[in-house]
Amino acid sequence: MAQTVSDVMTRNPATIDGGQTVGDAARLMREHDTGVVVVTADGEVAGIITDRNIALRVVADGKPADTLVREACSGDGLHTVAPDTAIEQAVQIMRQAAVRRLPVIQNGRAVGIVSLGDLAIERDEDSALAEISAADRDQ
Repeated sequence: MAQTVSDVMTRNPATIDGGQTVGDAARLMREHDTGVVVVTADGEVAGIITDRNIALRVVADGKPADTLVREACSGDGLHTVAPDTAIEQAVQIMRQAAVRRLPVIQNGRAVGIVSLGDLAIERDEDSALAEISAADRDQ
């Protein structure tokens, strides 16, 4: 049974500089078949941008696809974990912060993403969320 975030995380997440556009971020999401991209500024992790961020902060507000990523991403109060973080601690952070994904950071660099679905699969592979998350991986 997995014990640390490193055991369940998605490795080598897509990254984008905050000065690039949300259109670029959306293309990266399509290319990497993901709903999240890690945002960097000066080589450091500065936030994440999700498909939900793009839908609610750009499209719903009628902003153009050339809106900068840094204007639409979640960055303030970003919660992160290290690869050796215990799974239970990651669950607790997600619960307290009400977030679905945590960037996994090592030496200032994003080495992974751990999602609510990753943790659901690990904790109870027969749960509805685990089944849905596992099906998403198979597509």
